[in-house]
Amino acid sequence: MTSEPLTRADFPELHPISSPGPVTPPERLWSAQEWERIRLGFRAPTMDDKWHALVEGDRLHLHRSWTGHGVYEADFAADGAGRRIVRARGEGAAEGSADAHGAFLELLIGMVVLKQGRDRALWERFTELGGFAALNAPGPGLSGR
Repeated sequence: MTSEPLTRADFPELHPISSPGPVTPPERLWSAQEWERIRLGFRAPTMDDKWHALVEGDRLHLHRSWTGHGVYEADFAADGAGRRIVRARGEGAAEGSADAHGAFLELLIGMVVLKQGRDRALWERFTELGGFAALNAPGPGLSGR
């Protein structure tokens, strides 16, 4: 694993979120060690991987790897010995889907960036909130990206 954070220069083409909507920030507190790993970012190593991640300042950006389209932004802030997401936005996030987007954002950070595997309880919560159907609002959303 690299010790230098990825930057926009490390990605050929990234696009901002085109239709941002509010996302309910996860309640989770990420440890200082987890934040250091998040801060390094993630570049999809193969075509099977679907996400790129980079951090600018305290903001995590998650982009689809094939298209470079922005899907999530999450602003982190120090909280005791760790960090919390204090504000988040997501592509196509609508009023009724903010909680589902928040759960999916937390899943992505854990599974893609931190490589922690699927959190079964969080996955069940995401499913109860409507799962992928709740994320795919009219317009480009996640399905078209």
